[in-house]
Amino acid sequence: MEKLEFATLGGGCFWCLEAVFSRINGITSVKSGYSGGTNFNPTYQQVCSGETGHAEVIQISFDSKKLTYETLLDWFWRGHDPTTINRQGGDIGTQYRSVIFYHSEYQKKIAIDSKNRLGKNNFFKDPIVTEIIKIQKFFPAEDYHQDYYRKNPNAGYCNYVIQPKLQKLKLK
Repeated sequence: MEKLEFATLGGGCFWCLEAVFSRINGITSVKSGYSGGTNFNPTYQQVCSGETGHAEVIQISFDSKKLTYETLLDWFWRGHDPTTINRQGGDIGTQYRSVIFYHSEYQKKIAIDSKNRLGKNNFFKDPIVTEIIKIQKFFPAEDYHQDYYRKNPNAGYCNYVIQPKLQKLKLK
């Protein structure tokens, strides 16, 4: 019997994270959306303005009997650069910040421990700037953002940003 939990993560464009996490065993669903800001039910255009406080995020449903939260965070750290403030590659702005929105005190503890462990081990050349914040509300993105890579594998962003990331992580 499945034991489903949620995780909400931001690490740049939600298309990239969605493509990564949709390929990991134990994840039952991945939704692109927005969290962390002040606007209720924001649109993509509002979030892109950088004035809503929202980050582009994914909300993951996962079977914790098949995938631990710790392992999920290991994929998160490898799936983006957590050392750049408000930026992932060419995507610049607060909406692209590195952030973990925890759903429980357990997740908060695991996220803090994971971040501290990587920092102490100098896993990254620069300090980790990832925020760890309690989830308040998740707003699903518009339908055309959902499963973007699967629906648009030949789009420019998919060819030049997502595919190399999937290859680097050895995900098909």
